[in-house]
Amino acid sequence: MALLVDIEKKLRDFSLKVSFEADREVLALLGASGCGKSMTLKCIAGIEKPDQGRIELDGVVLYDSEKHVNLPPQQRKVGYLFQQYALFPNMTVTQNIRCGIRDKKRAAEVLPEIIAAMHLTGLEEAHPNRLSGGQQQRVALARILVNEPQLLLLDEPFSALDSQLRFQLEEELRRTIARFGKTVLLVSHNRDEVFRLADRIAVMNRGLVEVCASKKALFAEPLTRTGAFLTGCQNISSLEKLPDGRIRAVDWGVNLNPPREADRASFVGIRMQDIRPAGPGEKGNNILFCRVEEEIENPFSVTVMLRCGEKSTALLGWELDKEAWSALRGETVCIRLPEESLLLLEE
Repeated sequence: MALLVDIEKKLRDFSLKVSFEADREVLALLGASGCGKSMTLKCIAGIEKPDQGRIELDGVVLYDSEKHVNLPPQQRKVGYLFQQYALFPNMTVTQNIRCGIRDKKRAAEVLPEIIAAMHLTGLEEAHPNRLSGGQQQRVALARILVNEPQLLLLDEPFSALDSQLRFQLEEELRRTIARFGKTVLLVSHNRDEVFRLADRIAVMNRGLVEVCASKKALFAEPLTRTGAFLTGCQNISSLEKLPDGRIRAVDWGVNLNPPREADRASFVGIRMQDIRPAGPGEKGNNILFCRVEEEIENPFSVTVMLRCGEKSTALLGWELDKEAWSALRGETVCIRLPEESLLLLEE
């Protein structure tokens, strides 16, 4: 179902000003904690009221400041999965789901169906403290889906779970989303999570949507410094444009050939995995002779911290597999920053 959001709300440290659309897809709101992601969901659900703007779902106006429309949450046909699931500890699985059914006359009919669909059969009389994190999540989702919402809001759905369970539960949630078949908004600050679950990603920073694009397009070209950092780029330097068309990566203390004209870019970035070793005597652009400052061993790779210029103020991180680094290890190393892998970023 088509969702249109264009709202503003004054918060303590900044103003929330978000505008986006979504239609039968998973749109992720990706941003650091406190950037306004959850507040956006609460405004859509009717838990919070924007200061101005408009929210529309499948042609139905949920909120319009000019027309003085502000439907209460129970009339919005929106399902909201809270971070901690908000299950009633003194109620069984069946009771928790039943309390979410608005039309109680349908309870006897829909309860067995949703319990079976969410793989909760046999747990009907269990209380939340007897359930695993995944089972609690399925109960919370069942309580939402039993009312056949037109929109599903997922607020950090894995924040209450151990990391070991996350991947398995992502699979379960992905199947639930597929069965739902309507618009889903997913709030997260985990780049891997949103890449696996979302179709499109909106990067949020201090209440604003900086970039909104397909997940593959965003990871390939994040466009802003915030977008690059949130999608996992650890190497980011301020840049200066040089008269010959090159750029200077100020923090790394080196001059580079960019993939294109820098235009409005203020920063340059490169992902740690995109750095390449340069062979003996290799010629070309962006070949750097660097000093190895530190080696950090990861479970399946090595992160090598490099100082690439005498006037550098920041190290360059390079991640490569252990066998490859074993063949290159030394006090100094020659690397190449491929032009096509450099990210030109705005503020």
